[in-house]
Amino acid sequence: MTEPVLEVTFPNLKRWASGNTGIPYVWSFDSGIDGPHVCVNALVHGNEVCGAIAVNELLNAFENGAKLARGKLTAVFANVAAYESFDPKRPFDSRCVEEDFNRLWNESTLNGDRHSRELTRARELRSLYDSVDHLLDLHSMLEPAPPIALAGDTEKGLALARAIGTPAHILVDSGHAAGKRLRDYAAFAEPHSPKSALLVECGQHWERNVGHVACNVMWRFLRHFETFDRAWLDSLIDHEPLPAQRVVEISEVVTLKSEQFSWVRPLRGLEVIAEAGTLLATDGAREVRTAHADAVMVMPVPHPKVGQTAVRIGRLR
Repeated sequence: MTEPVLEVTFPNLKRWASGNTGIPYVWSFDSGIDGPHVCVNALVHGNEVCGAIAVNELLNAFENGAKLARGKLTAVFANVAAYESFDPKRPFDSRCVEEDFNRLWNESTLNGDRHSRELTRARELRSLYDSVDHLLDLHSMLEPAPPIALAGDTEKGLALARAIGTPAHILVDSGHAAGKRLRDYAAFAEPHSPKSALLVECGQHWERNVGHVACNVMWRFLRHFETFDRAWLDSLIDHEPLPAQRVVEISEVVTLKSEQFSWVRPLRGLEVIAEAGTLLATDGAREVRTAHADAVMVMPVPHPKVGQTAVRIGRLR
């Protein structure tokens, strides 16, 4: 892995530590007018600064007099402990403190006896997420790749991604073998529930434009739910014509089975491999090949670990 270049400024979040909900780093605002409870969620992973940039901008807007038009809005900095551990000399180490916050969101884990810093925080935030109608979870990626919206495997998730209109690629998938993501928690993933959630990967963790992408997605999400005055939101949103969105459906998730995993060559995010049967990697004695033509490589991990996802392979709908 090449040495990363840090092109973004990490906001100081200390002034948001108290929150206004009784939960540190959680801020809620209620218009008093009927409307949905929407949530913008940042820092599920401590080194994914784009969400912190966007939520910091959102809270600054409230400080400067922004008022809700309807409903309720909650802004969350989720894994601040991991964020505060960030060291530019070891920038990948602050993804989490003890375990991945975004693999904990099933009932057995949340209700179980196991303990970690991330589980403690998840349990602290759980009732808040239970009260949310529509969630936007802002993330970024390990390797440079175009932004992508992860809509889950429900029609409502896909509809939300299309309503926001950006990014240009939408991923339809069912998650990771290692554990359930927040986006897939409880009613968010139930096909017949009106609640919805969308995870957006805004680019590489520390590239210059990643915070701008996150902000643009956030303002469009809030415009879709008419959370603020539309004219005010329009003044904040990019006005360049949006490209037509393309949907990638996951056909295979490659999960490491051995420590002898090796890529044949580095893969690029959203790279399309034309020929079926192309060798991608070896995993001990197992060969990992494309099962179909025009296979799309989704968020390949250069150095994955046993039990983790190495790459998701999809096809364009």
